[in-house]
Amino acid sequence: MTLSRRNLLGAGLAAGAAASLVPGMAGGQRRSSNAARFSLGYAPHEGSFASRGGRIEQIAFAADQGFTAWEDNEAATRSVAEQEQMAKALAQRGMTMGVFVASMPKWSKSRPLLGATDGAEREAFLADIRASLDVAKRLNAKRMTVVTGFMDPKVPVDIQTARVIDVMRRAGDIVAPSGAAMVMEPLNTRTNHPGVYMQTISQGYAVARGANSPAVKVLADLYHEQIQSGNLIPTLDTCWNEIGYIQFGDNPGRNEPSTGEINYASIVKWLRAKRYSGVIGMEHGNSIAGRAGEDRLIAAYREIDAA
Repeated sequence: MTLSRRNLLGAGLAAGAAASLVPGMAGGQRRSSNAARFSLGYAPHEGSFASRGGRIEQIAFAADQGFTAWEDNEAATRSVAEQEQMAKALAQRGMTMGVFVASMPKWSKSRPLLGATDGAEREAFLADIRASLDVAKRLNAKRMTVVTGFMDPKVPVDIQTARVIDVMRRAGDIVAPSGAAMVMEPLNTRTNHPGVYMQTISQGYAVARGANSPAVKVLADLYHEQIQSGNLIPTLDTCWNEIGYIQFGDNPGRNEPSTGEINYASIVKWLRAKRYSGVIGMEHGNSIAGRAGEDRLIAAYREIDAA
């Protein structure tokens, strides 16, 4: 892969209406900020402000810049103590927890095959979903990412779709009582993730409609959608009732807004008009290394937020 999820979040890249998460409403004592709060819930991640220290220091710095949310795809792999420490830091800063990955694919092996004839991987996926509920509770997270696996070349696509819908309906039954929701992430196959099953927001919409559960929604990662299909605002509008979370990242490069071809100022205007109150994950790296890149990142978000 050109860019793996683990590399993106671990290294920091030196070189809806269905969504109802309200930025800044995690409980706890709020501390004063030295910057105006952003109007939308943009969520940095560990590595966005790597020069400021470790995860907790980066959360504090982000809050001081006016960010009201945080994202940690790999939170489920961290110790309970680390999860509780992060939850406490977010609560103290009045920040909302965004997504974490509830069931991490085996990227190098192109697994799981949720549409395969053998149902063993579907059962393993459901076990991951059950385990993720404890993580979500510790983090006060209301959204968790799921990837619907890879294509099975031995099985007709329509059969795979039926099986993916079935397993997502079962997963929805597991998650719904908690009040949280899974968000299925379509991924591009042209640059980063060849062979994945779910490749577009519209495909996610079809699966979500089939699953027919308040706990099964779509993650609209606009970096992936721009590569795979484009037509971002009309697609968001058409699929809006099944979108449960949004992520930004410009293309090419998967860096901050203004480094590529996507007009994020227009998208922010559209989201504001839709009264979107959920988290927007900053699912990208910094185009410049070090503090200069961090300053550029903040400036880019201030610019689009002022649109």
